[in-house]
Amino acid sequence: MAKYTGPKCKLCRREGVKLFLKGDRCSSPKCAMDGKRRGYPPGEHGQARKKTTEYGVQLREKMKVRRIYGLLERQFRNYFAEAERQKGITGENLLKLCERRFDNVIYRLGFAASRSEARHFVRHRHFTLNGKRVDIPSMLVKPGDEIGVLEASRSLDRINDGLAGVERRGIPAWLELDKKEYKGTIKQEPSREDIGFEVNERLIVELYSK
Repeated sequence: MAKYTGPKCKLCRREGVKLFLKGDRCSSPKCAMDGKRRGYPPGEHGQARKKTTEYGVQLREKMKVRRIYGLLERQFRNYFAEAERQKGITGENLLKLCERRFDNVIYRLGFAASRSEARHFVRHRHFTLNGKRVDIPSMLVKPGDEIGVLEASRSLDRINDGLAGVERRGIPAWLELDKKEYKGTIKQEPSREDIGFEVNERLIVELYSK
């Protein structure tokens, strides 16, 4: 499957906000968003003044969410279509579906420093879901599910480094972590307040509704 392999800091600069794509580096002085280039997007014409259109604002909001969760356009459209079919507010449903992805839950629990690292771990089958090994990052979790780290993988430095930094980042209320047992539990479905970053999902709905 196609994926973005370029510099991740450029994505943050393009969206004008920290997307936390590189784990702890994003919270350190080395973050590109904290430097002199913070105020403008990357590229030759990054400092040029451009007129912002309604479509442009909606597009940037969509791209911000896509890049945070590491989704391709087709994946994101599929989530939107599912969100429309569900009861409730479409924009909130969309964010909740993204939040329930297995790789995102691994990141939220602290087993990885970033979502891309979580996706890498999942594909290499370091985790179990309800006792069974899982290698599908896009799998959606539900209340009552239990996530565990394989016994052989508990000594990996990158997993333990992620757990060491999870207290600073915090764990959403819909998840529960047992650090000693390397286990996490889905207590309930995520709420809009659990998303943890600023996004105007209404703009995304308007974009796809045209």
